[in-house]
Amino acid sequence: MKTSYDIIIRPIITEESLEGTKTLKYTFEVLPSATKPEIAKAVEEVFGVQVADVNTVSMKKKPKTLGRHSGYTKAWKKAIVTLKEGSKTISFFDGMI
Repeated sequence: MKTSYDIIIRPIITEESLEGTKTLKYTFEVLPSATKPEIAKAVEEVFGVQVADVNTVSMKKKPKTLGRHSGYTKAWKKAIVTLKEGSKTISFFDGMI
């Protein structure tokens, strides 16, 4: 059985994702088999916030080369979680803005 901490793998920290925090949108790497309701429930449990919407994107693997060695990056799933208007913010992201 998947727990909330199994579903959310890590937060995504990029310029674009940090811009989204101003409009209560937070980005996470999630388990590839996780569904939108599971992601919403996991974020609510872990961070104690109210989720309004969840959008997911399956990131495909890309070819990479380092010297003579070539391979692929891993395929992963990204979730963009929008919080409700009255909800508190996620404190983890507050110090990064």
